[in-house]
Parts: sequence; C-alpha cells; structure tokens
Amino acid sequence: MSTVLELKNATKRIDNGLNETKVILDHVNLSIAQGEFVTVLGGNGAGKSTLFNSIAGTLSLSEGELFVNDQNITHFSEEKRAKYFSRVFQDPKMGTAPRMTVAENLLLAMYRGQSRGLRLRKINEQRDFFTKICSEIGNGLEKHLDTPTGNLSGGQRQALSLLMATLTKPELLLLDEHTAALDPKTSKQLMRLTDQQIQEADLTCLMITHRMEDALRYGNRLIVLQKGKIIKDLNKAEKEKLTLQDLLLFFEEEREEIAID
Repeated sequence: MSTVLELKNATKRIDNGLNETKVILDHVNLSIAQGEFVTVLGGNGAGKSTLFNSIAGTLSLSEGELFVNDQNITHFSEEKRAKYFSRVFQDPKMGTAPRMTVAENLLLAMYRGQSRGLRLRKINEQRDFFTKICSEIGNGLEKHLDTPTGNLSGGQRQALSLLMATLTKPELLLLDEHTAALDPKTSKQLMRLTDQQIQEADLTCLMITHRMEDALRYGNRLIVLQKGKIIKDLNKAEKEKLTLQDLLLFFEEEREEIAID
C-alpha cells in the first residue's frame, strides 16, 4: 500500500515566557498507509492536538518534515494543505458557517481546496444530491437544507461537519475528538456514521478520541502518545488482542512515570 502521510522527526518546541523551552512534540516518526484508520489516545498534554495542528498547518514544526504522497509539504500554508486534509473538530461550532444554511455549507465543501473565484452558486442543481446524502444519516438533517447551521442541534451539526469533510475525498481525514461534546447516545450514532463513511469511501483517517471503548472498537491501528512521543503503535492484529484493562494500564504507567519525575 502507498504511504499517504509521513512525518519525519516532527518536533514542536514552544517558549513558555520564562526563558524555558518546552518540547510538546518530540521527534515523532509516523507513516500512514492508504486505507488505514488510526485511532490516537493520550492523556492531557500528550501532544495529540499539536500533532493534528502540525499536520493541518495550524502550527509550523520547529524541526522535521511532513510528506503527503511523497511530496514535501513542510512549508505549505494551512490554506494550501486544505486540498489534502479535511478535519472535524471537537466543538460543533468550528466546522460549519453558522449563518449559512445546511445546503450552502455543503456547497462550500464541494469546492474544498479549489480556487474560489466568482461563480454562480447553482445550489438548486445540487438540492436532490444534498437531500440524498443528508437522508442517509438518519437524524432528519435532510429536512433542514434551508436552515441556518447555527440553529441545528450539536449532533446534527457534527454530522454535517462529517459530511462536509468527506464530500470530496481527502487524502487524510482528521477527526479531532469529534464526538467529545456530544451526549453518549448521539456520540454512538455519530461514531457509527463515521465508521460507515470511512469504510464505504475507503478513506484514510487519523482519529483522536478520549473514549477508550471507541479506540478499541474502531480503526485498524492504534497509537498512544505520551509527552510528545509515540509510546505504542499497534497494528490490527495487536489491537484486536487489547482489552479495556490493557488501555487503562497504559495510562496507569503514564501516571506512575509523572509521579516519579
């Protein structure tokens, strides 16, 4: 399988303002192959968000390189990287334009990563298609094509964000704890939808989750971050042997190390 994403010695340092430098991503080497669905676990301050922000271009690396399909994009801007990556955030408000309707948000997503000159919207030509894909979610979103996104429930808004992120197939889908702000029932529904979207479109995905059950149930690879380093990288066969107790043990070991430090 071809390598979609490769990080080589990815490092991020920040100055905390006290003449001290903190390493929040520490020489991370990571390769993700086409079709892999990688779940990411780690405690607070492990470097999960920094990893995602460094991939998406929100943060620049202090050291190291980033490749997509063997192309070096280390110095690409966040806007230039948008043609390769799509992202669903933890906060339902971040992935959509609140004053635009559901249909308008979907239309915007159709042109992700493309140049956006002046053009006719032709939104009515896409209405049947938008109705079809929204109805497949099963939460009534198809009835709200003309509703401003800010008026949707959190679950509907996250489902819309997921649709927008996968409407044009990205090289890599970044799911940044995208169920964390939802109630347990809505979270389970969205995870089932997420898995369905990934499997049907054969997407390559990197998903941060704080729900250990989801880390076990979904994906074909699991990595665990601690202090900016990957301390576990388990393939599908190794992951299938894991229990919830095994995952809890990883974090018990982490707490013990912090106490010793």
